[in-house]
Amino acid sequence: MSPPALARVLRALLAGCALLAACGASAGPDAVAPPSVPGQTTVGGIKYSGKLTQGGWLRGVAPPGTRAVTLGGKPLALAPDGAFFAAFDRDAPPSVQLSVTAADGFGLAMPLAITPRSWRIETIDVAKRPGKMPDAAFRERRAAELKQIGAARALRSDVGGWRQAMIWPASGRISGAFGAQRIYRGEPGAYHGGVDLAAPAGAPIMAPADGVVVLAAADAAFTLEGHLLIVDHGMGLASAFLHCSDLVVHVGDRVAQGQLLGHVGMTGRATGPHLHWALTWQGGRLDPQLFAPAGR
Repeated sequence: MSPPALARVLRALLAGCALLAACGASAGPDAVAPPSVPGQTTVGGIKYSGKLTQGGWLRGVAPPGTRAVTLGGKPLALAPDGAFFAAFDRDAPPSVQLSVTAADGFGLAMPLAITPRSWRIETIDVAKRPGKMPDAAFRERRAAELKQIGAARALRSDVGGWRQAMIWPASGRISGAFGAQRIYRGEPGAYHGGVDLAAPAGAPIMAPADGVVVLAAADAAFTLEGHLLIVDHGMGLASAFLHCSDLVVHVGDRVAQGQLLGHVGMTGRATGPHLHWALTWQGGRLDPQLFAPAGR
């Protein structure tokens, strides 16, 4: 493709992404997802779909002859057919730059508008309690666990779960929303990095999309996460399932959407049986409610 032709295609992509962003109205206090273009849209030969909002995502296909695609300076992996995946952290800025470079070096950068979200913030008029100082044994064990988690999240598998519309991994009401946070006399606590599903103990946990198991703490429960399972869906998108009672899959297993992974429990730091489902992409935390069907 010649540089002028690619430029026309890239400008069409810019117009299409702007249209997609414009379709997302500002979210209200209890909103889960702003309106978005349903299904897939074609603009100037570019096919794309997504929810351009904090905690959301974008799937697209780069024009033929594309050498590189970056989002906010981060390189995006391209599938053989030119398809790519990108996502937006809970605290993503209101605009992020998408850049496309052709094989001959010709390129175009375009800003994408990211719709802000109104998170459930609880202000508490008490000072944040300092955590109990962990002993040396706990610190050593926790450091090893975090190292395992980091190594698992860094793995990249040749699997296409990132292309799929996800399903809910378990049935149950949402007892903990993504992004919720407490403020203690002006000092913010950590926000909730996933969704909690109030499923009963022993309820099945199903794969929300195709993937490869990259971490399975089946024998020794982690201190906080309990029996933790991480599934890589490809392109850097990964699911984590916390507090499981048991796991029925192992590291290296390829799993299909809907396949049994384990069962709901309350292992690790949990006050009752539930499933904590977290989604991440390139270190950013995403809202699972923007990936799974709204109706439950």
